[in-house]
Amino acid sequence: MQPLNRTGVSAFFLKGFSGYPALEHLLFPLCSVMYLVTLLGNTAIVAVSVLDVHLHTPMYFFLGNLSTLDICYTSTFVPLMLVHLLSSRKTISFTGCAVQMCLSLSTGSTECLLLAIMAYDRYLAICQPLRYHMLMSHRLCVLLVGAAWVLCLLKSVTETVIAMRLPFCGHHVVSHFTCEILAVLKLTCGNTLVSEVFLLVGSILLLPVPLAFICLSYLLILATILRVPSAAGRRKAFSTCSAHLAVVLLFYSTIIFMYMKPKSKEAHISDEVFTVLYAMVTPMVNPIIYSLRNKEVKEATKKAWGRSWTSR
Repeated sequence: MQPLNRTGVSAFFLKGFSGYPALEHLLFPLCSVMYLVTLLGNTAIVAVSVLDVHLHTPMYFFLGNLSTLDICYTSTFVPLMLVHLLSSRKTISFTGCAVQMCLSLSTGSTECLLLAIMAYDRYLAICQPLRYHMLMSHRLCVLLVGAAWVLCLLKSVTETVIAMRLPFCGHHVVSHFTCEILAVLKLTCGNTLVSEVFLLVGSILLLPVPLAFICLSYLLILATILRVPSAAGRRKAFSTCSAHLAVVLLFYSTIIFMYMKPKSKEAHISDEVFTVLYAMVTPMVNPIIYSLRNKEVKEATKKAWGRSWTSR
């Protein structure tokens, strides 16, 4: 095989489920419905948190950003994947692959940091209630979220540029339904050490470190809740963070299951299907969890829905 430099690569073929046409026809309606629910649910959360003045608090500011992230993350790969599920032409341009890779890495990484920021917010709300509004000012909220978005974007751009500048050899068939960076790196014939080091450092900083911070925050929250004398007070304190805790458990449990399970020598189609569902289920379920577990979100949604019908 003759190696081709990056200027010789014009497009990649995303293999996805091309060997299973029946499965493609099954996944298309399923993924379409899940994507539609994701868009509607997260858009509703963003709209409600912006329109209702009672929700102009740090918690809902972070929640609106989380919903925006979920919309952006799924939109990086789902629309093109749906097209590929119905088409025999499953190609993506070199530039399109780089953009998809960068945005997917960036939004996924930002969500890890945002969940840790939201845990810190819940810690201050429960453990430092009298100083909460002073400590968690609007300026600090914007600074924390902005820093998370910018840092993860810079990290993802760096990882993408390093990966896409490597020479590619032979075929350009990506064994994935999206331009996932590890799948693309398998096609290179250059030294991938630098890229792998960047990915390893990024994975450590954005998975175990935020998770450890979240666990520490909830240990302190639990210790505070247990000191509350009344059962009603304990329930009220726990209800303020139960939705976020449920989202964290869902997000990290699926990641740990996907990346910590024993790897077989041959890729199984069941693993690919689970990856698709994992990538789409969490963004779809997040607004449902917050809607069911949060009384303020439900009340704000009812008000907004009532106003829309009254205006008609």
